[in-house]
Amino acid sequence: MKNTNSLIQKRVACFAVMLAVALTANCEPAKGQASTNTAAAAAATPAAPAATAVAVTPPVRIKAGATEKMTDTEGNVWLPDQGSADGDTYEATDAAVTNTPDAALYRTERYSMTAYSFAVPNGKYTVKLLFAEVYSGISGPGDRVFSFNVQGHDFKDFDIWVKAGGFSKAYVESVDVEVTDGKLNITFTPKVENPKINGIEILPQT
Repeated sequence: MKNTNSLIQKRVACFAVMLAVALTANCEPAKGQASTNTAAAAAATPAAPAATAVAVTPPVRIKAGATEKMTDTEGNVWLPDQGSADGDTYEATDAAVTNTPDAALYRTERYSMTAYSFAVPNGKYTVKLLFAEVYSGISGPGDRVFSFNVQGHDFKDFDIWVKAGGFSKAYVESVDVEVTDGKLNITFTPKVENPKINGIEILPQT
């Protein structure tokens, strides 16, 4: 009887060990599947929306953040905001912007955008980007830093405050570009705070 009980105990112990091994083996694929699902979820995160190219006929001037056109002191007409992929708008109604005869151009802006895109005839253009720091949440150099690319031309770590020389001062960045595929693209990448812009000019080179 003792031998029989001993044999039964050994078999039970052996079975318990085999069951534990089997359960452990079955758990590993579950962990692997969880990792795969996490990676798949990360890969499925949607990218920033691409800007739909808006057809314009240069010379063209866009007043970022605006819903109505305006005429500047030189008689140039600035169209309402268009061509952006995303972002939000802001207006500093009473901003006393200096370094320009047209302070109203800099009182509206688009911020937190990833791109602008315009359908234009192939050719060479001068693109002018208008900036002024009029948001009260920015109080000095380094508070807003971003990069942008105009038709393949990179502008890294751009700081409006530094470029303009202070708060509520206008600054214009100009770049000569060439369009060969019918589209003029401007992209923005944030670093500190959101990218922003007040206006865009697209002027044919003569």
